[in-house]
Amino acid sequence: MKFAFSTLGVPGLPVSDVLRLAVAHGYHGVEVRAHPEEPVHPGLSPDERTAVAAEFKAAGVEILGIAGYARVAAPGDDEPVLDEIRGLVGLARDLGAPFVRVFPGGSEEQPDADTDAVAARRLGTAAEHAADLGVRILVETHDSHRTGADVIRIIGPVGHRQVGALWDVMHTWLGGEQPQDTYAALSPFLGYVQVKDIVSAEDTTPLALGDGVLPLAESVEVLTRNGWDGWLCWEYEKRWYEAAEPLEGLLDAGRAHLGRLLNDSA
Repeated sequence: MKFAFSTLGVPGLPVSDVLRLAVAHGYHGVEVRAHPEEPVHPGLSPDERTAVAAEFKAAGVEILGIAGYARVAAPGDDEPVLDEIRGLVGLARDLGAPFVRVFPGGSEEQPDADTDAVAARRLGTAAEHAADLGVRILVETHDSHRTGADVIRIIGPVGHRQVGALWDVMHTWLGGEQPQDTYAALSPFLGYVQVKDIVSAEDTTPLALGDGVLPLAESVEVLTRNGWDGWLCWEYEKRWYEAAEPLEGLLDAGRAHLGRLLNDSA
């Protein structure tokens, strides 16, 4: 497996500094948070996109994915959601990233069946554009669809190779789903896996990998046992927890911990 970290852990850090951290601490890739407050976002000009892609290539670091905030099951018209996804897919294509992350984002006021149908319809439309650009759209286990069983209700009916799943181990755990059950649900569609650690179910302050309560060892063991050989991306949510310890000082130990988990599960 290959290791990456998310720029959510180093909010606002210039691309050159992100790459310096990745190279210095032995990470193969970076998940890029695509938000206007960050250095990389869909508003970049063609020249700016070319420059970012060149920086990553020169450093020998891969852009794992573009972490967007489109909500595929959100109430309202389809076109604003599709426009947002198209912008993210175009950015991913220009930067050479294989994946775009989207959220479910369903409303509590909508019946589950209606929410699932809306999301599947939008993803089916977006998938055609993504296929033309060689990018895969991944629905993260998150918010209204926290577990693998939830997400499969959306992506299963789409039935398109360019639509898959992103497994966030925190949300499936908070949803009460066991790692083996998440993998069973998502394995045919799995793009990559976000790992992290937190204090507790009631306190999701990010911690160094291995210092919290999340079932990281069990999740890695399930992936290894089933021969999955993709990306593990450390999503350290520093952006939302300013008092959390800086990610920079944790990267070496985090990579070492993931390496031990892989060795122990081999």
